[in-house]
Amino acid sequence: MATEYEVTIGLETHIQLNTVTKAFCGCKADSWNDAPNTNICPTCAGLPGSLPATNQAMVEKGLRLCLAMNSEVNLTSLFDRKNYMYADLPSGYQVTQDTRPIGVGGYLDFNMDDGREIRVHIHNLHMEEDAGKTKNEGGVRLIDMNRCGVPLIEMVTMPDLHSADEAATYLMKLRQLLRWIGVSEANMERAHLRCDANVSIAPKGSKELGKRCEIKNINSIEAVRSAITNEVQRQIREVEAGNKIEQWTIEWDNDAQVLRKMRSKETAADYRYFHEPNLMPVVISPEFYEEVRKSMPELPRAKRARFMDELGLPAYDASILTADRETSEFFEMACGLYGGDTKRVSNWMMNEVLRVVNEKGVSLAELPIRAEDLVEIIKLVDAKTINTSTGKSLVDKVLETGKKPGDIVRELGLGLVSDEGAIREVCRKIVDGNPKEVAAYRGGKETLIGWFVGQVMKEMRGKADPEMAKATKFVDRKSVV
Repeated sequence: MATEYEVTIGLETHIQLNTVTKAFCGCKADSWNDAPNTNICPTCAGLPGSLPATNQAMVEKGLRLCLAMNSEVNLTSLFDRKNYMYADLPSGYQVTQDTRPIGVGGYLDFNMDDGREIRVHIHNLHMEEDAGKTKNEGGVRLIDMNRCGVPLIEMVTMPDLHSADEAATYLMKLRQLLRWIGVSEANMERAHLRCDANVSIAPKGSKELGKRCEIKNINSIEAVRSAITNEVQRQIREVEAGNKIEQWTIEWDNDAQVLRKMRSKETAADYRYFHEPNLMPVVISPEFYEEVRKSMPELPRAKRARFMDELGLPAYDASILTADRETSEFFEMACGLYGGDTKRVSNWMMNEVLRVVNEKGVSLAELPIRAEDLVEIIKLVDAKTINTSTGKSLVDKVLETGKKPGDIVRELGLGLVSDEGAIREVCRKIVDGNPKEVAAYRGGKETLIGWFVGQVMKEMRGKADPEMAKATKFVDRKSVV
């Protein structure tokens, strides 16, 4: 009988905070479009004699993340030096937090597609500076120091994940949360959110975890899924061939979709941690803590539950409408202005507004449509001033012109024609021009009424009141239908 294995995964995420300046100097933090090695100063370049100063915005965003992750906040935290030599670390050490990080413990709850609820516990959250980046070009390894000193939060999970899908879902939920509370852009392609995965296997039922290997260089959700899947398969092959798993650091090559061994896994002792002598302890006052706590928004999981419980939305709608904070706030504002059926607002929001968001690949905030515009369109349809088809096209016209829906309806004459005489005249024309369809209808094929109404709508360029057009058949059965 083949051995069954349990996979165990712990993730280390490096979250680039969206501060204006770097962690310990005045250089700008976002250098994505800068020429290599132009956004540096003596402090972030690690020159002797330069002195760092802690960025308060980094501390505030770190505190916000601790609160969102249900972590215990150390009101006094310390910086340490993590010593190692690498080409993109000019000082020979990284300023980080080891003995007393800003946050300890905590958790993130999320649901898988099959309905399972998973709680991932957090070991700690600590503030640190980023290293530079390396690039292989023509067989030469080039170094760009621009990223040196960019503020990060490293967040380490407990080994609570047990599949590549669970790890990928955790990262998606974390990315959503980071953007929601405004601490990071969390764009993995731009390295705002990076992930190292510690992976091990053990026979099912074993009380001990297997030897873990750490996968580095994972820069997308799908890469996380692929890298972990490949590593699990590799470890199973090794064990079943009678070999022992060695504790390695492994690099994921996303282009080739292969894993490559980099080096043996370091331990904490290898880094020779000691307190950073050039930085004072970070002290968060009770007043500052309370100010940040009160500024925290309702979090996505709580908002999703409220949309279902209080607004009566199905789980699917609630998930879509809480995918990001902008969408959820737009929807809530629209519901408040509409004051009626929240499901109706949800349908218009998802089918029309979010359709455009997906088609254009932009955020909702970038579109020139507001909650009051959507509500005005829905109310115009409710009042039968326009029909549903015109209402849908009106969303696009608002986006194209930036004008108010009512103004567009008046300017383009989009209002429904409710003149019974005018509609009757068009109905007669359709009947006279389609004798075969009339005969079929009179012969009992009553479903053709939809076709007749469609012809009327086409003739009147979508402006006929469809209910009035349909009712016309009862007015004069002999001469109409």
